[in-house]
Amino acid sequence: MPWYENRRGERLWYEDEGAGCPVVFIHGWCMSSAVWRYQLDGLADSVRLLVPDLRGHGRSREVFGRLDFAGFAEDLIDMFDRLNLTRVVLVGWSMGAQIALQASAELSVRVAGMVLVSATPRFTASDDFPHGLAGKEAHGMRLKVQRSAQRALDGFYTRLFAAGELESSSHTADINQLLASIPLPDTAAVLDALDALADTDMRHLLDAITIPTLILNGAEDRICLPQASSYLKDHIPGARQSVFPHCGHAPFLTFSDQFNTELISFARRVCEQNA
Repeated sequence: MPWYENRRGERLWYEDEGAGCPVVFIHGWCMSSAVWRYQLDGLADSVRLLVPDLRGHGRSREVFGRLDFAGFAEDLIDMFDRLNLTRVVLVGWSMGAQIALQASAELSVRVAGMVLVSATPRFTASDDFPHGLAGKEAHGMRLKVQRSAQRALDGFYTRLFAAGELESSSHTADINQLLASIPLPDTAAVLDALDALADTDMRHLLDAITIPTLILNGAEDRICLPQASSYLKDHIPGARQSVFPHCGHAPFLTFSDQFNTELISFARRVCEQNA
């Protein structure tokens, strides 16, 4: 399994499969690269997939300092530098989408297109942004993590899917097994990343994005609300949106075939335009 070294001298893990147009996948809060299993299995014959574990997550545990979006973005930029990546399709899910937004300005000349999955520019609601979770919900999540990080994550998993969505999937048992196999980050890392989510507002970045952008989201997402995805579509110039009916926060799991079709169509189009 490959590793790369960031500017701090920390070793971070990533998976590298397939060949062709490079597609970099950034996972979400408390997850790891393993969550992209259906993309690694389904797309490696068509594109090159690069799937890192974020700092403090998965195998990337030997890191120092707090976890925040500046650090996550620096690691992503360092990965592009170390692997000499160009004409990349950058895919970010949930917190990973915010990392993509954070890094988009510096990486814009090296990114052919960006896919924001179940995304929001601001996790918590405010007077001028009602499309986030109430501040008390983020505070409640923090208290639950402090009491028991594993129990809090189990509760988070139940909110990933719309009512009946997981049960109606043909991959129900596999998805449950996959989620259960993802190692829980240290509690301090869980809290740092949660604080970063609760405190960050990226709306000011949106109108400067010039990268072709595809927004994919579930119509019944309870974590990053569908209205937040629509807000991104309306505020990123030229962005296109595709909504998955009867779907929650993780369309790449329960609707993996449709998700992969949308992704590969977009990747081929933007990679050909940048050839």
